[in-house]
Amino acid sequence: MASFNKVILMGNLTRDPELKTAPSGAKVADLGLAVSETWRDKSGQPKEVTCFVDVVVWDKLAELCQQYLAKGRPVLVEGRLQMDEWKNQQGEKRSKLRVRADTVKFLGSPQKRDEAPQGGAPAAQPAPHAAAPAQPGGAGGDLAADEEHLPF
Repeated sequence: MASFNKVILMGNLTRDPELKTAPSGAKVADLGLAVSETWRDKSGQPKEVTCFVDVVVWDKLAELCQQYLAKGRPVLVEGRLQMDEWKNQQGEKRSKLRVRADTVKFLGSPQKRDEAPQGGAPAAQPAPHAAAPAQPGGAGGDLAADEEHLPF
């Protein structure tokens, strides 16, 4: 039987990332994500429901999340569902469904977690590849010259 396990979520972090080291030495970060949905009921009143999701991130991505993310920061998470099972101190079986992140896209303004926003700080400049595409014959550059720098 075929199966497919893919999750894409966008929301805000409910807490600062918690970075730990696994017994194997790998870095692991736990994230809390709040994903909200809004709609209007039959009477036109706005309604909102929020789903809280636990996300686990591994290795270098875990370190980057801990370094750059903080509570309230918007993120887009792509990954898969993972069932964690364990026994508590009383010997009872417990389980928890969470998302194992393959990618985490940082949304919003870029800044390191330990840097407080300052009123006089210059605005972040977009990366060159994030700029609007050049118009043919415009000041955006020569398309033929740019083809030399394509990775394929």
